[in-house]
Amino acid sequence: MATEQKSTRWSWRIGRIVGIDVYIHATFPLLLVWIVLSGIGRGANARSLITTLALTLAVFVVVVLHECGHALTARRYGIRTRDITLLPIGGIARLERMPREPRQEVLVALAGPAVNLLLAALLYGVLALAGATAILPALERATAAATLTSVLAQLIAINLWLAAFNLLPAFPMD
Repeated sequence: MATEQKSTRWSWRIGRIVGIDVYIHATFPLLLVWIVLSGIGRGANARSLITTLALTLAVFVVVVLHECGHALTARRYGIRTRDITLLPIGGIARLERMPREPRQEVLVALAGPAVNLLLAALLYGVLALAGATAILPALERATAAATLTSVLAQLIAINLWLAAFNLLPAFPMD
């Protein structure tokens, strides 16, 4: 969540979600290239590379949803979101201004991590429907083979990590 000015010169519009333009920064493809090259350097096979890239893209879908949590909560208080930009290190929702009331500012800040917690709970439900409710064994399998349960477990862990990380009282966290 941010309010600073932005130049779209180094970003490309990739779509709109809930009426907000979503951009991807020019450095974002470098992350994908780095993932592929580091995987090749480790001797990863094509399936592993594709799974890792798919997981990375899924994480950035999660980041967009996180930023939408901020944006939609701000909208509830009459604050427009200019855009959302994806960077290799995360995302930024540029609000036209910060809420004037401290309570509203706290709710806008907490909305992103709340989305991550909700996503983690939903993914856990999907994992349970798949018959695997133990996240730690699924995470252990993630290093050996990319199965649906290991990918779901990784996404659950990532959502929990993002929620906790964004609650740290440090700039540029929520």
